Amino acid sequence: MLNQTALSEFILLGVTDIQGLQHFFFVCFLLLYLTSLLGYGAIVTMVIAEPRLHTPMYFFLGNLSCLDIVFSTGTVPKMLTGLLFGHQPISFGGCLAQLLFFHFLGSTEAVLLATMAYDYYVAICSTLHYTLVMRLRTCLLLAAASWSIGFVHAMIHSVMTSQLTFCGHNHIHHFFCDIKPLLNLACSSTSFNMTLLNVLTTSVVLGPFALIVLSYLYIICFIFHKVHSQEGRWKPFSTCASHLTVVALLYIPVLFNYTPLLNMACSGTSLNRTLLNVITTSVVLGPFTLMVLSYLYIICFIFHKVRSQTGRWKPFSTCACHLTVVAL
Repeated sequence: MLNQTALSEFILLGVTDIQGLQHFFFVCFLLLYLTSLLGYGAIVTMVIAEPRLHTPMYFFLGNLSCLDIVFSTGTVPKMLTGLLFGHQPISFGGCLAQLLFFHFLGSTEAVLLATMAYDYYVAICSTLHYTLVMRLRTCLLLAAASWSIGFVHAMIHSVMTSQLTFCGHNHIHHFFCDIKPLLNLACSSTSFNMTLLNVLTTSVVLGPFALIVLSYLYIICFIFHKVHSQEGRWKPFSTCASHLTVVALLYIPVLFNYTPLLNMACSGTSLNRTLLNVITTSVVLGPFTLMVLSYLYIICFIFHKVRSQTGRWKPFSTCACHLTVVAL
């Protein structure tokens, strides 16, 4: 019979219990974490220091870089400590803080990526009106709205999770505190929390994604109807490629992490599973298809228009880092 005493702390079980893998993962994740800090820090420093980068695109990129620095710092150090010293205790308050920052920054990133997609749309489809539409005040309002939406979304989940009663088992099968593992440990009813998770998280995930898709549909239609030169068509695709990569890297893990909630449901889930199959397939294959089409277009262009070996090699060397990220 489970102990009904309220829990004051949880135990994070981490990534793995295998001793050899723990040390291997520690080195790998530490190097990745330090590399990301250096990379994002360099981007923020350049955007602030270089006047030529004081444009809407780099303003949002700087916001995204700051967000990713805090995002990774909120979870990775605790995970590294667990890999080095074993299972890590975390207080109830610390657990809620991790949950708050994770969903705050994750939601903000989703909305910020939609904002960046809108910026690309205006830059490509309304070039002459770009400086008028994307004024400094507009950029500040869009960035503030992105951060505010993420904060409100995270606060709702954090407050509702703090109202639950936790007793008995306190082992969290994760390397940080997230909603799903905590709901599994709750002794009180979690039906309302589950409803909030399904409704709010779906809205925050799919709402910005729908805006991203619409923006790129407009961009693609504009390019093929208004731009007639091969070089003119290629330039917008090369500009958007990195943004599409980040979108894919964010949305694919989110969908695979939160859609398994259907396995916990007691009611019929046939409609949910149909939606899951359709939406997840679209989200996964949509960006991937765009990337494949982009690279097919690049290859055809290179072998038909570029005659010299040096000229052919240069575009491939430029795309190498992007292809590496896609593979990862």
